[in-house]
This record gives sequence, structure tokens and C-alpha cells, in this order.
Amino acid sequence: MSLSRRRLITAAAAGGALAALGMPHARAADPVLGAGDARYLPLTLRGYNRRFQARPDRIYVPGTTEEVRAAVARAVAENSTIAVRSGGHCFDGFVDSAETRSLIDLGELTAVHWDEQHRAVSVGAGADLGSVYEALYSRWGVTVPGGICLGVGMGGHVTGGGYGPLSRKFGLVADHLAGVEVVTVDADGSARTVTAIKDGPEHDLWWAHTGGGGGNFGVVTRFLLRSPDADGTDPTRALPTPPRRMLNARLILPVATEDSFVRFLSNYLGFFARHSAPGDEFAGLYAPLMFRTTGTAAAEMLILLDADSPDARARFDAFVAAVCDGVAPGAIVLPVTELPYQDTVRQVYYAKGANSTRVKVKAAYLRNPYTPEQLRIFYRYLTDPAFLGESQLEFLPFGGAINAVAADATAMPVRDSFMKMLIHASWRLPTDDERYLRWAREMYREVHAGTGGVPVPGANYGGSYINYPDPDLADPAWNTSGLPWHAFYYGENYPRLRQVKATWDPRDTFRHQLSIGT
Repeated sequence: MSLSRRRLITAAAAGGALAALGMPHARAADPVLGAGDARYLPLTLRGYNRRFQARPDRIYVPGTTEEVRAAVARAVAENSTIAVRSGGHCFDGFVDSAETRSLIDLGELTAVHWDEQHRAVSVGAGADLGSVYEALYSRWGVTVPGGICLGVGMGGHVTGGGYGPLSRKFGLVADHLAGVEVVTVDADGSARTVTAIKDGPEHDLWWAHTGGGGGNFGVVTRFLLRSPDADGTDPTRALPTPPRRMLNARLILPVATEDSFVRFLSNYLGFFARHSAPGDEFAGLYAPLMFRTTGTAAAEMLILLDADSPDARARFDAFVAAVCDGVAPGAIVLPVTELPYQDTVRQVYYAKGANSTRVKVKAAYLRNPYTPEQLRIFYRYLTDPAFLGESQLEFLPFGGAINAVAADATAMPVRDSFMKMLIHASWRLPTDDERYLRWAREMYREVHAGTGGVPVPGANYGGSYINYPDPDLADPAWNTSGLPWHAFYYGENYPRLRQVKATWDPRDTFRHQLSIGT
């Protein structure tokens, strides 16, 4: 049954007021949409990647955990393939698939409140990061070390591990996950709601959601967040306290020759490789670097630094000097600004917005910097005049407090890397699909030619990140290493994840191209 326009307006108004209080939305009954409903098409377009768009038989828009359970039960009874959407930022076609017949959109599960029973902050799986940061800091003066893109939904972000500007100081978001509420499906097809707590009897289900990836074990409806060293009933001490103030600036390299590109990127990678240990003096530094396909290998770096320490500006200057050493033509550093943490998030983090491009991503964790020869390969692809446009190569600092955790403590096993590399191919026309896909794939394969065209976990690489999914890792045409795809994402944690899958999703109800096997 669809919702009438009057009922939609009433529910939206009531839901907004209650959400402001951190309370669940008031909802009309049976929130199910078909192709004839006004909200159906906009909801199918919420996905990030325009290469994929689902046309499900039904879209469920639950406002409560019970409505999620009912949606799952109905889909299972109808033998309808389920996909779940939180923020809509899946890079590949796992949600927006032609096979998706029942799409469960969690966009109304956004409440943030203190859960007295579990002594943790409860966050709805449909809440976006920007709303979560705002609620946590304005109410209790705390935060989570999540991503820099404010529109990303908690559902997929946390279940893949979740990292961002404060992760080198405070670890992954998953490191602060105390529990998870999830709708699962039993062997007889019945749907039920389980609250899996870190120290409870469903410990294995909790563990699987600390980096095991979304869409594998059930539908997460809310997260219970509390840092490992926190206790008691005071929400102001439940999660990390962010820096009071942060420095921010942008460094621009307008034009790079091949030699200056190699020097600049070598300096950058070398710096973070040297400063990747937990507790390092630069743990409060996050400086993502982006090269655009402008034909000049133009680079832009956002520099964010904890400004609470008295020598923050000296550290900033030391970092800039290190990455710019010997680089000619030189880089331009825009004026440095110091802002309170909350204003930094609002003004400097990446604002929520829709994507209108077609995308292919490929990623790698680095344990050692790329060689100059590998960097020259990147340069050649970035400056190819046939691919001028919106594509980019990104480097995202990792390590620090992330590396203080054991590889098997969470499902995300990569605790010894210092950087993430991300190829983000982006284009507009469907007729260009094959051309851009080949550009990204061949660049990736050539850079990692010494390990079968992929970043095989070993001395130099740590595999890849499940929130940057790449089905090519399961394709022997592009992965000639002989290593199965799951070794790149889960390493030695995969057998345990399979056991959790067999226990909690024995019918393989929740599946996609790179889902955990039963």
C-alpha cells in the first residue's frame, strides 16, 4: 500500500520534530512503495553510482525496527531478493542491482539518543555522518572517528570499519562499536531482531559487524557506540572527545612534471610511512591528497591538524616542508585557518550532495610506499589527454591508533598499513563505460604487476577495503594472483566470518557479488 500525500506530509512533520529530540519517528502504517508511488523513483535514484539503478517490486521505508522486521519477513515469504540502503553510497551495484526485488531504505532510522540499558549512544543505521557528528558534539561533547563525507550513511560505513580525519588519533568507528541491533533470518525463514553486544552471548554477530561489510548477515537497524575504555552512565565520557580546535589549509600543486609528481608523491608517502605508529606526534594530522585528470597531474591536498597542542603550527609547517622538499614547480599553500571542531566539520568536511556520474573504484592498502617506477605509471594514466575530466587518484592517510588494535579483534584485519590508495574513475555517458572501466582497470593492474595485477597482502600491500568494493578482485581476468577475493578484504578473518554467516544467515538471504560465503 502506498502512502497518500496528506499522510506523507503529516508523517514528515511529526518525524522531523521527534528526530530533533532524538526520538523515533511517528509513522503511518504499512510504509511500502510501489512503482506508481510518487516517492518510488526518487528513492531508486539515491544510489551514488549512476552505472547502476535498481527497479525493485517494492521499496520499504521503515521508521521502526519492527517495520524493518516486517519488511524482511514479507520479502522472505515472497522469495524476493533483498537489498538494504542506508546513505546510498555503495560504489558498486550491490544495492542497485537488477536482481534486487525488495529494497529496504533506512533513511528514516536516524534517531540518536543515550541508551540507558546498554550505557551507549544509540544511532539509527539510516543516520548520515553529518547528523551524527552534530548530535554527538552538541549534546555530549563527543564524536566518533568517522568519514569526511557528511552524507555517508552509518549503516554501510560502520559495518565496513569506518575511518576518517580522526582515525589516526582514535581508531576506526568499528573500534567504538559496543553493540548492534540487527534483523536476521532463521533457517525456517522467520525474521527476528537480535541485539548483539560485544560482551554478550551473540558476541560473534557483533564481531562480524566490526568490518565484515554491509549486506551480509542481516539488516542493521541501530548501532550502540561506546569506546572500549568507557564505562558508567555518563554519555560525555562514552566516546572520544575531539580536539577543541583544528587547523585547516589547502595545498595546491597546479602543474606537475613527471619528475616533480614522483618527488612530491614520494615525499608524501614517505612522511606518512614514517609517522604511522600509534601515538606518533603526527597522529592528529590527516591530509588526503587528490590528483585530478586535468592533463597536468594537478594535485590538491586538504590538511587537517589537531590544534590543541601548543606546537601545532610548527608541526603543520614541518609537514608542508617535508612534502614540498625538492618539488619544482612548487606547491601553493593557501592561508591556514583555525576553527573550533564543530565549525571544522560544518565548513571543511565534504558537504552532503548527490552524485550524477558513473563510477568505478579500485583501492589498495599500503604497507610500504609505491616505488618511483609505480608512481610514473600513475602519472602516465593521469595525464592521458583522452581521459581529461572528473576522474581522480586519491591517497588517504591511515595507521596511527588504527594500528594499535590486533588484526583479529575486529572483522577488519588491516592494522599495519599507513595509507589507502583509491582510483576513482568518473564519467557521464553510458557510451564511455567500457573506455573508463578499462582505464581504471589497466592502471591498477600495471601498478601492481609484480603481484598479479592486484595488491596481494604481504610486505608492500595490505589488500583492500570492503567499503571500496571491487568485483574485479573475484575475476581471474583482472586478478591473476591466484588469491581469492576475500583474502584482500578479510585476510585470516574470513573463516570466522563464514561461521558467523552460516549461523546467522543460514539461508543466504543477504547476498551480493562479494558477500560472505556460507
